[in-house]
Amino acid sequence: MKFGKELSSQMVPEWQQAYMSYDYLKKLLKEIIKLKLRTNPHPHPPPHQAVSGKGLSRKMTLYRAFSGLVQTQGRKRQSSGQINPSLETDIEEGNAPILVNRTSNGLETMFLMTAEEGGEYELIFFRRLDDEFNRIEKFYKEKIEEVMNDAIMLNKQMDALIAFRVKVENPIGWGWEERTVEMTRLASDVATSTAAIAASTPSKTRTARMEPIHEGGSSRADQSEDHGDERRSSLSKVAAGRPAPIEVLDHIKINNTKETPRSTIKGVIHSSNHEEIKFTRRNLKEVEEKLKVAFVQFYQKLRLLKSYSFLNVLAFSKILKKYDKITSRNASKPYMKMVDNSYLGSSDELMKLIQRVEATFIKHFANGNRRKGMKNLRPLMKRERHRLTFFTGFSAGCMFSLIVALVAIIRARNIFQEEGYKDYMNSVFPLYSLFGFIVLHMTMYAIDIYYWKRYRVNYAFIFGFKQGTELDYRQVLFVGFSLGTFALLCVLGNLDMQADPRTKSYQALTELLPLFLLGAMLLVLVLPFNILYRSSRFFFLTCLFHFLAAPLYKVTLPDFFLGDQLTSQVQALRSIQFYICHYGWGDFKQRQNTCGRSEVYNIFIYVVAVIPYLSRLLQCIRRMFEERSLEQGYNGVKYLLTILAVCLRTAYGFDKNKNHKFILKVLAGSASVLAAVFCTYWDFVYDWGLLNRTSKNRWLRDKLLVPHKRVYFIAMILNVVLRFAWLQTVLDFEIKFLHTQTVLMVVACLEIIRRGIWNFFRLENEHLNNVGKYRAFKSVPLPFSYDEDDDKDD
Repeated sequence: MKFGKELSSQMVPEWQQAYMSYDYLKKLLKEIIKLKLRTNPHPHPPPHQAVSGKGLSRKMTLYRAFSGLVQTQGRKRQSSGQINPSLETDIEEGNAPILVNRTSNGLETMFLMTAEEGGEYELIFFRRLDDEFNRIEKFYKEKIEEVMNDAIMLNKQMDALIAFRVKVENPIGWGWEERTVEMTRLASDVATSTAAIAASTPSKTRTARMEPIHEGGSSRADQSEDHGDERRSSLSKVAAGRPAPIEVLDHIKINNTKETPRSTIKGVIHSSNHEEIKFTRRNLKEVEEKLKVAFVQFYQKLRLLKSYSFLNVLAFSKILKKYDKITSRNASKPYMKMVDNSYLGSSDELMKLIQRVEATFIKHFANGNRRKGMKNLRPLMKRERHRLTFFTGFSAGCMFSLIVALVAIIRARNIFQEEGYKDYMNSVFPLYSLFGFIVLHMTMYAIDIYYWKRYRVNYAFIFGFKQGTELDYRQVLFVGFSLGTFALLCVLGNLDMQADPRTKSYQALTELLPLFLLGAMLLVLVLPFNILYRSSRFFFLTCLFHFLAAPLYKVTLPDFFLGDQLTSQVQALRSIQFYICHYGWGDFKQRQNTCGRSEVYNIFIYVVAVIPYLSRLLQCIRRMFEERSLEQGYNGVKYLLTILAVCLRTAYGFDKNKNHKFILKVLAGSASVLAAVFCTYWDFVYDWGLLNRTSKNRWLRDKLLVPHKRVYFIAMILNVVLRFAWLQTVLDFEIKFLHTQTVLMVVACLEIIRRGIWNFFRLENEHLNNVGKYRAFKSVPLPFSYDEDDDKDD
């Protein structure tokens, strides 16, 4: 694999704009090659001459850049405002074509061969190379500063956790002084780093440059080299000034971060979200779990920063190696020396912090078991198993074969002409159409996952899946095709059109097949055992509960994203309602559909259709007040208009009075057109981020993941066409060769397909928003909060 593709594949998706523009620098090198070819037909030396002592030196430099990222001892990086005098000697040796200096603005390279033909192209190359390095180093420093601030916060949390543990084990306080010594010893690996982290974080009075964390946790008080004693004395003062355990507990409260309806009501009445500390083992376990999650998240961020540093240093080495090969110069050695000795290439703060986090996590959250602790910190990557591919293909083949068999049986027996055909379509067909809706929706979701992965949309991060538990598109297809296979088997078993001539009834076992299948599906969904993707099932059930309980839970993206899916599954929800009626009232025995005669059933036809839109409306209202965003209010108007349109269309379908029917038709059509236009505009502008006239991609957006622009325009056209599929319910289209239930199913399937297309572009837009803000991690709630007065005193 070429390095450009390797770099692209290993980038943190949300930080991709912060990496080296490797492809652009390669284009500059191609311009140099074109110039060389125009001026000299044979610009390159023979291959045997290219391998020399200097080439070997460059290779060694490349290796040193790699090893410098993992070394934690024996290396001291240079101050950003100073130049290492030894570098100038190295630069002068070998008659290097460049002179690299570090100034207050970063690296500045002076190209010494501008007088040569084509020298201006090489000058442009080095200017852009300097810009790239300075931009990357600035971003790296900012991220290091962030993790250092997070480390200080985690130090305070660990102090409180250890004090909490001691208090739980000794509620009376007996032996507290003796346990204080033990607790201080347990917290030493975190405590000793406090001074170093604080010193490494630039204050407002210092320069913006970060200071290193030295071995042993010592901090540098100034820029002098002979302040070792002062550092040790400073650390001793910090350690001596640490609050005693009993004092720590006096200044903290437990954050009530668990979102519940009760906490929401407390928030409305402006009640405090902090709880007084109750020293129970249950509270201790909850605190440990929260802090454990915070440490894992923090560790993942450190690892990504380490990867970021390594990949960029390697990219500089690769691009300079290409430059040397093209120009037959020796510029990589002096430039890479500066890179190796820069903050990006030689800072050991990150490695030391990684080691401290590992030691702390293993000691305090894994009982000293390194293997267990590292397994939690570094979850194994998911493996693509061949058996999963096999079973997915097998279930797809079974489903396809059953569809062919079903069509063949219907045509061979001429079932459409039999006496019981209408009863079958009115009673049994709506039961099985539910599974058709689910399988189609899962298929569209699997297609979305495939293209999200192809275009590097970080859907696992956006949805908040626990690392390693997100489903691949093959797994989703396997579940969907397996469900489709069982549903088709039940259809074949339930296709008998012959009833008992005396009782006019069908076999009860056969008629109960769809109910058994639905019950089995629901049972698997709530199965508590760690099989059949338990993490994903519980994640779905949690989001579903939060959605139905709106607005009592804080609205997150997975919750309202699932709500949008349910708004496209109204016909499926009505099928579930039909299950209750069909089997609850005994219609399944004679294959009758008497549900429409019940006023209660007809009322619930409205209620079931409105529930998804009403929940989304309540979510928008909560977000409008919490985020103080008027956009969410407008979004709520969209769902309010849809509720009105759905109710009017349903009323139009039920009304038999010809005088009222025309008025309802006009009202339903007008409300539906208004809702469809408003929703379509919202899809394009807010959910997809398109229709931007000032964009460099006219009528689209500045950043596009799909390289073919026509895909976006085709998607917009399909969105409009499929959204107006409801016209069939108002204009009363009659298709002679299709039953009414079949037409309803086709219209519902078109809406599911539209939602599947919407899903891809909605998440693409969300991903690009995260990229624009370099947001690669979600904020993790911490268990403790310190009193503000105490923080000020500190």
